Amino acid sequence: MSNTNDQHESSHRPPNRRKEMSRRQFLTYTLGGATAYMAGGVVLPMLRFAVDPILHKKTEGSFVKVVETSKITNEPQEFTFELQQQDGWYASTASLTAWIRKDEKGEIYALSPICKHLGCTIGWNNEKSLPNEYHCPCHGAHYTKEGKNLAVAPKPLDEYKVKVDKDWVLLGDIIPNTRVK
Repeated sequence: MSNTNDQHESSHRPPNRRKEMSRRQFLTYTLGGATAYMAGGVVLPMLRFAVDPILHKKTEGSFVKVVETSKITNEPQEFTFELQQQDGWYASTASLTAWIRKDEKGEIYALSPICKHLGCTIGWNNEKSLPNEYHCPCHGAHYTKEGKNLAVAPKPLDEYKVKVDKDWVLLGDIIPNTRVK
């Protein structure tokens, strides 16, 4: 009789019995999830830092209005202008200088006043023994009107990107000198 009674009890049991989670499984899942969450908190900022520059669109660069074209002559003139810049959360104004002139064809170009020898500031006709040249007072480097290096400096003066718009000279980024070889 016990044999038939066992069969009768097993047939009344629900067919799908839910398995209980052990303490070990619970701790494994909890610690695994917490570890993945913390690892994501470390890895995701690093991925963003690595990928973010690739996602930014390249802009043409910003140009700054410097001087009216009517004031530009064949003789180099020093012009100072201000550039608004944002460095993280810090907004500042940089004061920059450029030597601007017209060449023989009437094209306007601007040279950077930073000497290519050691970074001092150059001047135009500031040395009487070197007329009609840019001269660096620090170590004696000097350059032609186009920025070609004549002595001491290893490279010619850099130039600014120039754009003329509505009778104004606008200056952009500094680039290597394209006027001299």
